[in-house]
Amino acid sequence: MMGRMTTVLIALICVSWSAAVAAQTAPSSLPESRKDGWSTASLESAGISPEPLRAMEAAVRAGDFQKIGSVLVARHGKLVYETYFDGDANSLRDTRSATKSITDALIGIAIGERQLSGVEARVLQLLPEHARRLQNPDPRKDKITLEDFLTMSSPLECDDWNDASQGNEERMYLVEDWAQFILDLPIRGRMHLGEQIEPPPYGRYFSYCTGGVFTLSEVLQKATGARTDHYAQEKLFAPLGITDAQWVYSPMNVPQTGGGLRLSSRDLLKIAQLYLNGGSWQGRRIIDEAWVHTSTQPHARIDDDTEYGYLWWLKSFKSGRKSYPAFFMSGNGGNKVVAFPGLDLAVVITSTNYNTRGMHEQTEKLLTDYILAAVGP
Repeated sequence: MMGRMTTVLIALICVSWSAAVAAQTAPSSLPESRKDGWSTASLESAGISPEPLRAMEAAVRAGDFQKIGSVLVARHGKLVYETYFDGDANSLRDTRSATKSITDALIGIAIGERQLSGVEARVLQLLPEHARRLQNPDPRKDKITLEDFLTMSSPLECDDWNDASQGNEERMYLVEDWAQFILDLPIRGRMHLGEQIEPPPYGRYFSYCTGGVFTLSEVLQKATGARTDHYAQEKLFAPLGITDAQWVYSPMNVPQTGGGLRLSSRDLLKIAQLYLNGGSWQGRRIIDEAWVHTSTQPHARIDDDTEYGYLWWLKSFKSGRKSYPAFFMSGNGGNKVVAFPGLDLAVVITSTNYNTRGMHEQTEKLLTDYILAAVGP
């Protein structure tokens, strides 16, 4: 009897040990089929090794990375990895300025529908009610185009990265009429050493200005006749199967296209996949392919490693000995929605490290040391 019990006990231990080993060798979270438009597949079928992703999960849960909300990966158009460290698949993520890239999509759609004539359209001509009561008038303001706001290179004295800037977004939030606040700003000046001035790359001086992107919300409403959130739902979100979006609004009830839009992680990943697909989703054309291409090409230089398209960031991420070009959405807290065209890979990393030093660096470390390290050819 004792011999049989011992045998059974050993068998149970072996089964438990085998289950533990299986749990360690398999991804800790497989994508769930939710009928939201995403097809799912295994990591292995997508050429992705689970080991680096397991190591990433362990590092996040051990506290090596702070306030990471979710990590999702799609390859070859299929969702292959989905893990939540905070909240779940239904949680709406406040990715702050990642919203700006969605604004690019809306402008592109409006141009494609000929609601807007093109990126050379002049802002003050489109918003005559603001032009009539303009402060600090200057002929250069009359020439500000949609492209100036899309590339963060308007001549207005607006710089969110400079606390002393008159156009810093924190000052905008204190007044009622945000668009008027931005358009009333003076033209910025630049000191220089010596008489010769080196022209900037691509002919544009980059200056990060959330208020300029917000002003595009009023441009869209004026051009399309629909409030921007309604336009977005009809033209962009509904075709993508996005049903839950929460906007921030100005005191005058204008949707904030410069930041704060909340979407689920899976829906954020759809935006990256849409652009990877050249503007199509499940065979349906949503944005013109030419617009997607132009939006993700460099139009301004930020620093030696980073360039800017039309409200999309452009940079190469190095993993091991290889470097992978990417375009991506980026927001305060370390939020990243990244597309790697050469890998046919889309990644979402949400994080709530708002206004902290190193918030973007830790997200990029997750991206380079774990996610890209897991991707095969």
